[in-house]
Amino acid sequence: MATRQELSDFLAAAERRAFKQAVYAVRDQEVALDVVQDAMLKLATRYAERPPEELPLLFQRILQNAITDHFRRQKVRNLWTTPLSALSGDGDEETGERDILEALEAEPGSSAATNGADLLERAQLLAILDEEIGKLPRRQREAFLLRYWEDLNVAETAEAMGCSEGSVKTHCSRAAHALAEVLRARGIEP
Repeated sequence: MATRQELSDFLAAAERRAFKQAVYAVRDQEVALDVVQDAMLKLATRYAERPPEELPLLFQRILQNAITDHFRRQKVRNLWTTPLSALSGDGDEETGERDILEALEAEPGSSAATNGADLLERAQLLAILDEEIGKLPRRQREAFLLRYWEDLNVAETAEAMGCSEGSVKTHCSRAAHALAEVLRARGIEP
């Protein structure tokens, strides 16, 4: 069980990296700050009894879920707050007809303007990766997640796993090769 000081130290150490990750994902500093604060609060209130070594991966999952929840809320909010005035208008000058779908098109450059096929492909790839990462041996999965998802360096990962830096490199290499092989088998070039 993590003490209050261990939890506080962990949150202080993870704050900057989590904020950068959230800013990159949501592209708004104020929203990113809210997302990180929500994730930290959830970790502190719901999972403080967990051992300190579980906190990094647990916090990473909570942060990713908080980012996903933000986008879900934003999508619903945008769907229901479309001003009715945007649906009315002059229409085509020649025929006087108005296409309501034109009023609902996403602004260029916005996340909603991204091609639906790209979004679907990305979601499917993430689902495949999530499934396959879950199938990796425990030590490979742990090293891979700490290095590439938690963004720890080799030394930090070795310390968190209680092994040598060489072992971390070996586990990460084996995990990356296994994931690449699975993706190739499914017709996806990594």
